[in-house]
Amino acid sequence: MADTRLIQSRYRLLDLIGRGGMGEVWRARDESLGRLVAVKCLKPMGPQHDQAFTRVLRERFRREARVAASLQHRGITVVHDFGEHEGVLYLVMELLDGHNLSQLLEGNQQRPLPVEQVVDIAEQVADALGHTHRQGIVHRDLKPANIMRLTDGTVKICDFGIARLGHDIGVTSRLTTAGIAMGTPHYMSPEQIGGKEVDHRSDLYSLGCVLYEIATGVPPFDLDDAWAVLVGHRDTQPEPLRTHRAELPGFFDRVVLDLLAKAPDERPADAGDLRRRIVLGRTGEQPVTGLAYPSAALTGGHLAPPPAALRPTPERPTSERQEPDRPAPDRPNLELPAWAGNMTSGHKATGSLNRGIHLPDPAAGLTGRWTTATSTATAPQPGADGSTGLPHTR
Repeated sequence: MADTRLIQSRYRLLDLIGRGGMGEVWRARDESLGRLVAVKCLKPMGPQHDQAFTRVLRERFRREARVAASLQHRGITVVHDFGEHEGVLYLVMELLDGHNLSQLLEGNQQRPLPVEQVVDIAEQVADALGHTHRQGIVHRDLKPANIMRLTDGTVKICDFGIARLGHDIGVTSRLTTAGIAMGTPHYMSPEQIGGKEVDHRSDLYSLGCVLYEIATGVPPFDLDDAWAVLVGHRDTQPEPLRTHRAELPGFFDRVVLDLLAKAPDERPADAGDLRRRIVLGRTGEQPVTGLAYPSAALTGGHLAPPPAALRPTPERPTSERQEPDRPAPDRPNLELPAWAGNMTSGHKATGSLNRGIHLPDPAAGLTGRWTTATSTATAPQPGADGSTGLPHTR
């Protein structure tokens, strides 16, 4: 009888370390090279899913392999191999020793992370994003569960399943129109919410949401209703971080609030610009703020205001404002995309440091039972955040 836990006569599956609605992540041994790796497997779709849905998920999985493999940076998860085995797509990656930011927050009982650690994470992610964007790739789903902090302090970006390649707009369009949500409400940029074209500055906004949460313990719009969260991103100015946590340095408060500007042109120009501001702040120098037009800022000139079309939405009179914790009654007039009407609020950073997975029957292998995970005392490995970082609906 064939060993169903051996993929392509090379990768031997050892332990199930993560499972989501669309797939599994295994710790495995690469028997050709004698090293441990992580293997992501896309769950075979049953007859209840139509062929278009299945094609989208498979394309999204292939996209993650192509995009991640094209990025060579210490701050991005390394992809070793990709293929298909007995009808199951698999992705072989480096096995990471650490936890994602969602797990770190929950392990800290939803209290914010230490200030020095937050600033270091910000600088490292900015560096990795800079490399990503220079390759013409926009991640589009930055959130705490997709950023790992290893035991040696290295920070890595994971899960490029819905990333956009600059030259691959056709596929992006097909993935979007298939009706599968792109991004997570608590970390989506205003332009994503509005269904507009996004560029690298959308990732900067999402990073701002992540940094706000790990620095204060709450996302910038801490609401349970998905619609209220989306409207908050579009219309509401976030509270300064130091209103939640006075010990945060002033430069960091300013940097994150600039990342959360409603108009892309009012955010830092790019991830390199962001990293420079963080480095200046850490060394005690005064960073330049409002780098919408960095050439003027760096030469000491005055920054011109952004074009009217790119300015933040004006604050509405008090009498016209909606309560932030309620869905707006006139939803059709809010100019949010149709898919948002049925969107759930998704997950804030609530991953568990103690979540484990019951292994399925070892004889079942990859194509055996796919069941809902239940808790055990087994420590999780990278990627076991509930979603496993696999292509999935939210």
